[in-house]
Amino acid sequence: MQASGFLPGVTGLFDDQTSPDAILLSHAHLDHTGLLDRTSTDIPVYATVGTSKMALAGALFANQVAIPRERFRKLVPEQPVVIGDFTVTPFSVDHSIFDCVALLIEAGGKRILYSGDLRLHGRKPGMHRRLVEVLRDRPIDLMLMEGTHFGLPDGKRTTEYDLENAIVDEVSKASGIVFASFSPQHVDRLVGFIRAAKRTGRIFVPDLYAAFVLHLVGSQLAVPVPGRDNDLRVYFPNSMMESAERKGISQKFTDLFEKCRIEIDEIVSTPEKFLMVFRPSMFPDFTMGFPENSSCIFSSWEGYLERPEWKSLIDPARKNPLHLIPLHTSGHILSQDIVRLVNAIAPQRLVPVHTFEPHEFQRQFSNVILPQDGEKMTLS
Repeated sequence: MQASGFLPGVTGLFDDQTSPDAILLSHAHLDHTGLLDRTSTDIPVYATVGTSKMALAGALFANQVAIPRERFRKLVPEQPVVIGDFTVTPFSVDHSIFDCVALLIEAGGKRILYSGDLRLHGRKPGMHRRLVEVLRDRPIDLMLMEGTHFGLPDGKRTTEYDLENAIVDEVSKASGIVFASFSPQHVDRLVGFIRAAKRTGRIFVPDLYAAFVLHLVGSQLAVPVPGRDNDLRVYFPNSMMESAERKGISQKFTDLFEKCRIEIDEIVSTPEKFLMVFRPSMFPDFTMGFPENSSCIFSSWEGYLERPEWKSLIDPARKNPLHLIPLHTSGHILSQDIVRLVNAIAPQRLVPVHTFEPHEFQRQFSNVILPQDGEKMTLS
């Protein structure tokens, strides 16, 4: 697979040659973890507890990759860990998934900062300010900086708080059920929908996936937890229960959430009472079709709407199509904020990562290096 280019050509990462000392994960999104199950099983995986939890939830509900328990090594923000000749210190950053970190890597008197995926317009702007503050006395020799938004329009600067208020406005105007479509691993967005339900007098109904995420993070965050807090009801989608039964884990979810379970009949009998997590695979559960005046707040990248399952649900030609309301803000740092953050950290050298427009960095900064895959770099 390495010869075909499917797997990166990193010696020892996927083959039986001498393995690296560690794999460092900044967060649990699939573009960062997707090849983890192909890596050599003797390599320890360093990540935050929250990243491990999100990887587990993704593996159970979204065909993603969990971190094997025996390989997991815990990273705690701002607590250095020594790995071979390197000292690694994680720093919390705000992104569209729970418990993300940037990574400071020190060895031989040199410092590399990997930004991870991050943004400055989320619910926790203090995180990037803390990062800049801590690094003020630690000059960075090389920074690996994500640049997703370079080459894309920033659009209106919408924070998660702005988005919550917009959700409240839409839910307040709705006369029927309001569905919410988003990634449950985006805990800040999940909290925003829960708060919107509370502010509009509705009952928030997570599906099993979202309920399990709340269960996992409830020991780390002050969030409502289904089964412990009375404000939530949990819907058990047929497709998720069938999958759980195939995996032999359906009883786990029944035990966790049975006492707050809600059935589809109760939902459709009084749809105006609910703000409910939704995904297209749940549509067959509504055997009589969507309740009248149903709407769906779509809070993800709009490119997903080109998928056939979404196109069929919002097709104006169908009987009672789902009324879609796109409301979203990016999980990635905006172009203007890339410039702000890099200038604040002031690395000696800068390498773009996670971008389709690496040359845009050269237009913005004078210290950019564009190495090729596999090219070795020496910090002198």
